[in-house]
Amino acid sequence: MRFLRFTKKKVALVLGISLIAQSLLLHIQPTYAADEKKPAASPSPAAVTTPAPNAGTTPAPALNEPQVAAKSAIIMEASTGAVLFQMNADEAFPPASMAKMMTEYLAMESIKEGKFKWDSPVTATKNAADVIGSGQLIAENETLTFKDMFNAMSIYSANDASVAFAELLGGTEENFAKMMNDKAKQLGMSDKAHFISATGLSRADLKNPPASIEGETKMTARDAAILAYNILKDHKEILEFTKIPSLKLRATDKSPMINWNWMLEGNSTNTNFKKYAYAGLDGLKTGSTDDAGYCFTGTAERNGMRMITVVMGTKTEPERFNETRKLMDYAFNNFEIKPFLNAKQTIDSLKSVNIKKGVQLEVPLVTKTGLTFVARKGAKDTEFKVTTESVEESKLVAPITKGDKLGKVKVNYNGQEKTVDLIADGDVEKGSWIRLLFRSIKNFFSDMFNGIKGGS
Repeated sequence: MRFLRFTKKKVALVLGISLIAQSLLLHIQPTYAADEKKPAASPSPAAVTTPAPNAGTTPAPALNEPQVAAKSAIIMEASTGAVLFQMNADEAFPPASMAKMMTEYLAMESIKEGKFKWDSPVTATKNAADVIGSGQLIAENETLTFKDMFNAMSIYSANDASVAFAELLGGTEENFAKMMNDKAKQLGMSDKAHFISATGLSRADLKNPPASIEGETKMTARDAAILAYNILKDHKEILEFTKIPSLKLRATDKSPMINWNWMLEGNSTNTNFKKYAYAGLDGLKTGSTDDAGYCFTGTAERNGMRMITVVMGTKTEPERFNETRKLMDYAFNNFEIKPFLNAKQTIDSLKSVNIKKGVQLEVPLVTKTGLTFVARKGAKDTEFKVTTESVEESKLVAPITKGDKLGKVKVNYNGQEKTVDLIADGDVEKGSWIRLLFRSIKNFFSDMFNGIKGGS
């Protein structure tokens, strides 16, 4: 009997050591007891990125939405691309000289890329000098600085200056139109956006219509807003030109070029235009032809919030500005920039994550940056849906450095979705092998005794 008891003890001891060794060999740090006591994390949503401006998300309609006398219209907030109002915004129409926004974009891009400087010379060819429509200020073979030529295009909507830029940047206007179409795709404009010239003139009005490009120049209101959004994001210096009410092209000129944009804030003291002047409005591009009617892409900033509006196909010149005023008033009266999350903020649904093989068992998480939304004035926090997810488990292993991305939080408000990283709010050093060994042994016996207790 004594021999039998001794044998049972030896067997139990051998079995215990065997189980411990097996646990250590398979995973030196198995799931520890703290994991079972920790509340389960929120279900992992699919990965989401901040939507592009062409996503077309629009807050729920309000009772006071404007009634716009135009073929199409849209309001977009300039820092987020959030669409606040839209009317027939995805039907393509001739944009007239609003097409020059793309010519302006490519011209400014060439400056940013170092291909030209603002004092670089630009010479008008006969083809540029002879183009019909607005402008007709520049003679054949006349050379102006890049900046002066840009003044003519952006302030006076000069067709001759626009063609001069097209030939400078593309070799021919036809090649430049291909560049315009390529850039439209890069900027996320729809497949309805189509350019055949640098000016926006109809094919019938072009002396040298492009043989390799079919159709007419067309854009949707959303396309025009996306183009304006990208100009303001990538080349905000455009506003230093478009805000100028009038300017002499040459110092020797008798009369200045008058900006076609009557709504400029700078016109508030102008007898002819002061009734149209709008506080904070400093751009962006007008356009009119028989086919297009009267169009206007406007932008204004008030109280740190910038709006982009587009109206296409109004019947009269004053009407395009009156309808734009409706859109601007609606936007500024009903919406605001609302900070929702702050940088280094803790999110209740994912305050921390468990870390394997570390000195500490977990690390707290905070937001990397803050989040702001364009929200209706008075919007409640309960209108914002928050979801979180951690990175995959294989990345939750020490060492961890403060600032490492370990998760993300997604916030949805009225169709606007934004995501911000959740980062480690501290360091977690890798545990020594002896620490991990004893932790593993401790967890093994804890799991075993909990199993015995639960089974009894």
